[in-house]
Amino acid sequence: MDELKNIDHSAIVVSQATMIVLNLIAFVANQPWLVVFVAAMMLFGTLVGSPAFGFVYRLVLQPLGVVRPHLLKDNPEPHRFAQGLGWFFMSTAALCLFLGLPILGWILVWMVIFLAALNAFGGFCLGCFIYYWLARLGAPGFVKTPPSGVFPGMRPRRGSDER
Repeated sequence: MDELKNIDHSAIVVSQATMIVLNLIAFVANQPWLVVFVAAMMLFGTLVGSPAFGFVYRLVLQPLGVVRPHLLKDNPEPHRFAQGLGWFFMSTAALCLFLGLPILGWILVWMVIFLAALNAFGGFCLGCFIYYWLARLGAPGFVKTPPSGVFPGMRPRRGSDER
C-alpha cells in the first residue's frame, strides 16, 4: 500500500499559472531567454521536489492571504515526473528557438501552456497520467498508484484520501 502525503495543490496551481504567464510573455515579446528561464526553474523544481514557481505562492501569495493552502492526500512522485517532462519540452523548445526553428520551438511552448492550463484550471495532469500508466505497465522506477477512487492524472478530491 502506498503512503500518501499531504500535497499543497495551491502551490502546484500557482506554479502552473506562473509558467503560463511567463510563457505567454516570452511568446508575445519573442524572448527565447524567458523560455530558458522557465525551463531552468522547472529543472530546479524537479531536482528539489518542489513546484518550479512554488516560491511565488509561499513567499508572496500565501502570506498576503491571496491564495490559501489546498492540502490533498496525493503522491509527490507523479508531479515531480510531470515537471521533469515539462522541463524536457521547454528545454527542447528553447533549443529549437536558438537553432533557428522558431515554429517548432513556439509550438512546444504552446503545448506546455495548454497542458499547464489543463492542470491548473481543469485538474488534469497529463504527466501524472503518464506516470501512473508507466507504473501500471511495470516500468522500472514507476511504483505509485493513484489515490483510491481517483482517475489517473486527476486532482484528488477532499475525502478521496483514504486507501
